[in-house]
Amino acid sequence: MKIILLGPPGAGKGTIAKALMEQDGSVQISTGDILRAAVAAGTELGKQAEAVMKAGDLVTDELIMGIMEERLQQEDCKKGYLLDGFPRTIPQAEALKVLLEKLGEKLDCALELDIPREVIIDRLTTRRTCTNCGEIYNVKSKPPKVDGLCDVCGSKIVQRDDETETAIENRLQVYNEQTAPLVDYYRKQGLLVSVPTSDLETVMSAIRERL
Repeated sequence: MKIILLGPPGAGKGTIAKALMEQDGSVQISTGDILRAAVAAGTELGKQAEAVMKAGDLVTDELIMGIMEERLQQEDCKKGYLLDGFPRTIPQAEALKVLLEKLGEKLDCALELDIPREVIIDRLTTRRTCTNCGEIYNVKSKPPKVDGLCDVCGSKIVQRDDETETAIENRLQVYNEQTAPLVDYYRKQGLLVSVPTSDLETVMSAIRERL
């Protein structure tokens, strides 16, 4: 499958992506991952991205699209891919459409994870992350066995700076201004599949039914 994952912070895109990958062998692709991989590989575009990031500037859409083109042509993408957090804006969506036409590919759908705002706030403010291995916990639904310590490696778990209520409100505002318009963009193209989020099994069942 070739799918774009849409949804605000805390919608569960990572969890759904993992389940979809296990289902059909697709790979999850995020702009952050491909930028880091390109930098680590020392490709020409990776070197350009590294210079921009070291200067503290934002990577341009043109550079992101160049790195995305390289990534989508790699062997592991032949079974399908899940674009997580990309595109973020209408111009990026338009550029992606042109790129896919160039590669002779097309999207199966844009999958929107529809989640109430109050659920997002509750989910993210109760999330905790291991400072060492990155394992994620939730003080309500998935607490560590020992308070404040990671079950996996024993390191300290903390609330990330971007998961306080104030930070989350800011992230949601940015999402609503920049990314939410993509819902209508893909709806007009007949590509939107909207799934209300609940438990994983229910969401996956709805996705399978609609795809």
